[in-house]
Amino acid sequence: MQTNHHLPFVKLSVIIVNYNVKYFLEQCLKAVQKAMQGIDGDVWVVDNNSVDGSVEMVAQKFDWVKLIPNTENTGFSKANNQAIKASGGEYVLLLNPDTVVEEDSFSKCLAFMDKHADAGSLGVRMVDGSGNFLPESKRGLPTPEVALYKMFGLNRLFPKSKKFGRYHLGFLPENETNEVEVLAGAYMFMRREALNKVGLLDEAFFMYGEDIDLSYRIIKGGYKNYYFPETSIIHYKGESTKKGSANYVKIFYQAMVIFARKHYSGSKSSFLIFLINTFIYLRAFSALVYRFFSRWWLPLLDFILLFSGMYFLKLYWEEHIKFIKHYPRELMTIHVPYYIVFWIGVTYFSLGYQKPFTLKSIVRGIAIGTIAILAVYGLFPENLRFSRGLIILGSLWAVIEMTMTRLVANYFSSGKFSLANMSSNKLIIVGGMDETNRVYEMLKKSTNATNFIGFVLTAKKEGDKNVLGTIHQLEEIVRIFKVEEIVFCSKDISAKSIVEWMVKLGPKKVHYKIAPEASSFIIGSHSKNTTGQFFTEEISLRLADVSSLRSKRLFDLVSSLLLIILSPLWFLVVKNRVWKWNACLYVFLGRKTWVGYSPSAQNTVLPSINQGVFNTSQLSKISIDDCELMDNLNYQYARYYSLEKDWEILWKNFF
Repeated sequence: MQTNHHLPFVKLSVIIVNYNVKYFLEQCLKAVQKAMQGIDGDVWVVDNNSVDGSVEMVAQKFDWVKLIPNTENTGFSKANNQAIKASGGEYVLLLNPDTVVEEDSFSKCLAFMDKHADAGSLGVRMVDGSGNFLPESKRGLPTPEVALYKMFGLNRLFPKSKKFGRYHLGFLPENETNEVEVLAGAYMFMRREALNKVGLLDEAFFMYGEDIDLSYRIIKGGYKNYYFPETSIIHYKGESTKKGSANYVKIFYQAMVIFARKHYSGSKSSFLIFLINTFIYLRAFSALVYRFFSRWWLPLLDFILLFSGMYFLKLYWEEHIKFIKHYPRELMTIHVPYYIVFWIGVTYFSLGYQKPFTLKSIVRGIAIGTIAILAVYGLFPENLRFSRGLIILGSLWAVIEMTMTRLVANYFSSGKFSLANMSSNKLIIVGGMDETNRVYEMLKKSTNATNFIGFVLTAKKEGDKNVLGTIHQLEEIVRIFKVEEIVFCSKDISAKSIVEWMVKLGPKKVHYKIAPEASSFIIGSHSKNTTGQFFTEEISLRLADVSSLRSKRLFDLVSSLLLIILSPLWFLVVKNRVWKWNACLYVFLGRKTWVGYSPSAQNTVLPSINQGVFNTSQLSKISIDDCELMDNLNYQYARYYSLEKDWEILWKNFF
């Protein structure tokens, strides 16, 4: 497969494939624009049918970018090949949209490639959004031996070993230039001459594996791949997929199967494919188990501790209150589990399992659960009503137990032995005076909780109580004020400086975010295995928060249950009573929600909710033909969501 030689020749073509990461792409292009200064080159964005407004954003804000808007998701390899064939650079850089390059990244790479004629491809030092070095910056080929060591975790146990650590080449120093076998597709700087010889990306790889395949073919073509750490980039790992998911495991290792069949033969290929297929099932199973326990470990722990506590309370109640030998066995085998399920279930819907943990959500959940238990308890026959006092005492134990477990959970997750709002970190903004004030005003308008400490400026300024010092004092300021979150203003602080500060301050206690110039968003990520985070006045939607979705579901559940119970009172007097009775059942079962989005032809990305029985337009009786207005109503509903609004729409339309 040959590239197009008939287009104007330039030194460097930068190619970015985008899929629904609009805000990361915008930040990436701003950094690329700075890095391209003084370089004869072109920048290409291939959009794989995003629905988040990426294409419109690029067309509006970056008219110098050559944009290829696909009408379907063609995959990473095919999309890159589209731009490679259309571009005219002596060198081609494949760059992920969730990256931030340093201002001198491209010039340094060009100088190295020009000096080393044997270099077919080049990769750089990558760090995640917390400043952690990403080991995939340099890798070895996935031979059967290397794959076996990785699958059994020996590469993690012995990362510096030349035998066991070949997958990430851990024995090669992080800060030394070295020849390597495999480079990451997130930043793959290639000589077009090499691509002309070995071919472009293999389109059999839809996602993952294509960088390994191309790296290997470049070596087989007589060229060398280099790891070049004299420049670094930030790579917000996790934007494309969640690495811990079973789906990621399946897609990634299926790509390894394609690689093995293509490049290995005979028993070597069969053995590697057997290993990979075995590992796919093992990893998929372990991923499912991990996801289950990571989500449900706290309710399971609550159940065990509550049951244990109720057992000892029963013994005390028998001996000191009731003066009986023992309660019937059904108390502990049927009734107590039923009590605990009520307490845990209602606490779950009362956000008692949602971080930040609060005493209010715990007490509310246990109180409502206890009232529900006592209400049902009164319906039991006399021989099954053991003791209301034991239920009350059990509810007190539930409050104590849940409070203590959440205090401990907060301590291990954040180092704070508290039930206060853990999401409100001590935050500083670093940059010039004008830009830091702009970002501060944006933070105030955002729904994200922040505990603002002050500004750290690029130049000294006296007389402002919010100014903590200059950037040269940043390390000392972080230590003295125990700063937990830093927002860097990229207008005033170079990407190179940001990366250096992230690495210097360390990833353990401080979270980092970047506010791009002239943008209404802030981006950050806390680890390589989590998706990048962003918040902005433009997109800070309350309905995107898990706690709001749970509150909405709790409202649906309670209101539909009450309407079902009270149906004899309204069934004969309301209009469309059969339809509304069915609606109550659908909402109670979770198949619908009382209030959903208005019908709109606009392709706006909003938090996903069930189809609504009623919608936002029915409050104002607006014509459904006005799609722009409908889209705005949906946006306002998601941004300023409240239970009061749901209740108002339900009441007006149901009765």
